[in-house]
Formats: sequence, structure tokens, C-alpha cells
Amino acid sequence: MDSYFDVALIDVQRDGQRRSFYSSAPGRKGQREANSKADQWLEDGIETTTLRVEAVYPQWLETVRLTTSLPNYNKAESQWRIWIQPMIGKKRLVALNDQDLQDIVNKMYSQGRSRKTLQNLASNLRAFCKYCRKRKLTSYVPEDLTIPSGARLVGKKILQPDELAVLFRESTTMWRGKEVEDAYINAYRFQVLTGLRPGELIGLRWGDIHGNILYIQRSVNTLGQETRGKNHNAVRSFVLTQMAQQVLEEQRKLTGKEDSVFGIPKESNYYSRWKAYCKTHNLTPISLYELRHTFVSVIKTLPAGTVKPLVGHSQDMDTFGVYAHALAGEGERTANAINDIFQKLLGNE
Repeated sequence: MDSYFDVALIDVQRDGQRRSFYSSAPGRKGQREANSKADQWLEDGIETTTLRVEAVYPQWLETVRLTTSLPNYNKAESQWRIWIQPMIGKKRLVALNDQDLQDIVNKMYSQGRSRKTLQNLASNLRAFCKYCRKRKLTSYVPEDLTIPSGARLVGKKILQPDELAVLFRESTTMWRGKEVEDAYINAYRFQVLTGLRPGELIGLRWGDIHGNILYIQRSVNTLGQETRGKNHNAVRSFVLTQMAQQVLEEQRKLTGKEDSVFGIPKESNYYSRWKAYCKTHNLTPISLYELRHTFVSVIKTLPAGTVKPLVGHSQDMDTFGVYAHALAGEGERTANAINDIFQKLLGNE
């Protein structure tokens, strides 16, 4: 028998009873043996062995619909209809294996889908299998589902320094054949200065701004529906830079007593105006989300622990409680550092 540290171990639970299964074989072989022993014990508790994937996957999709955003559900439903159902819909749940799932990923890869799309598919397949295990429909755990190494990363574009200078200098655009003041110029600038997601910017209300602190509490998706944001990190707060505050001051003169800060009805309107602005001033035609990437690229020299809370990539925060108090010191320093970076980039110093 190998030493304790060389023993493959897996702990599993069935009907409140926990058991451990071991194998002294080294590496992945030992892990497979331990998993096999656990599977044999778990399968004694499987309620049925006749159900097929197509009978259960729609039930899992319903949980996705109830617990996540509609765009996220639509993406999962599309994956099922186009990729998953044709390949494994008729397969019995208890007969699923890693190669079945890998074949789906590989086929999507062969059709030129991006790495991020493949990762999302793999994540949903794993989530479906977990759902089935919880319902005691199978004991299968995907182990070796991988993303092909050649899967492409979708390149992101950002505004370059000279283009940022144009953005903060020019406020007009060609709209319906006439040169007019761009109604959303402050929205473009504010998004670049804060890194907000497009939906967060559209959902912003004046009541979310307390002094120099901005509280992100909602987002408006591409369907015009108000949500709590992309994920549990999306609800956050941070200190605004002086430049961001100046943009808001200019915007307040335009909106008066309106509740919405930028008065954007939906994302499609915002994007149409942004594309027109880019065309008017010969800017790189980037997406609205790439305005957020521009912000991250500008401040990338700051510590990751400083940047992540700003863009909603950190752990949960007590937005109106302890975190707001903490911002009084640390947040001010971060805001000043970001302000200095933009000032230097735009040649204002």
C-alpha cells in the first residue's frame, strides 16, 4: 500500500450517508479507480435508468430560466437546440460519458466558435450533469472535458490615446445628414472613465449617486429588462474621479429633474448613436462593451486588487454598509490615481 499522500481518495454522499473510496494506483489511474468504486455505490441509489437526455435537459433549462437572466437562458436554450439535442438527445442519462460531451465541444470548435463560447458550452454541460446527480438520475461526473488548444480568442479593440483625445474634445456627430450635438456624448465619456457595462450605464439613476460615490444597483439588458446585473459581483460602489464628476455635472444640466442619468431608452439606441459618432470622427468602430475594455486597458498599471472592485470582478460587497465607509480613504486614493492617468493620457498636465 502506498503512503497516505499517494492514495487517491473520493468522498461521496447518498441519502445522508457519506462514504470514502480509495485507490493506491498513482495519478489519474488511481483517481479513475476511486471514482469507479464510488459510482458503483451511488448507482444503487439512482431512481431510474431509462430516462434520456431529451427528457431532462428541458427541465434543467427551466431552472436556468428561473434563476438567471433571459439572455443567459436564451443562449443555453440555443446551445441545446442547435448542438446538444441532435448529438445526445436520444442518449440514456446513465450511458453518458466524457466522450459524448467532448464530441459536442469539438463539433462546435470545428465550426469556428470562439474559446469563450466553447467554455460557456462546457460549463452548461457540467451544470446539467450536476443537476442530474442532485436528482439521482445519474452518478456521472464529467472529468476530462477540455477546450481544444486551438480555440480562438476573440480579439478586443480599444480606443487609442489619440482617439480618446478626440472623444473628450469633440461633442458633435453627423445624425440624419446634419451635424448636431451628440445626445449621448457624456455617456460615452462616462463609460470610458468608469468602466461600466453598457447595461449598468443605461440603468444608472441620479439617486444612485451620493456625493462622489457611485452605487451600481441594477442593469438593463439588451431586451430592455431591468436586472440586478450580470453576476453577484455587479452590485458595487466606488469613488468617482474628478473627471467623471465633471461629466456628470455637464449631464445634469441636460437632464434636469429626470430620474435616468443619461436618458437612454435601450442599448440599441445607444449603440446606433455611438457608431455614428465613431464614423463622424473616424474612430475605431469598437463595441459598447469595448469602451469598458478601454477603461481597463488605461488603468492596467494599477494593482489588480484595486481594479477588480471597480469593474465588478470581486467578491460580494455590502454596498451601503461597510464598503462605502472603507471608500472614504482607499477609494479616494484609487480615484485620484485613475484621474491622474487619464489627465496625463489626454495631455491635460
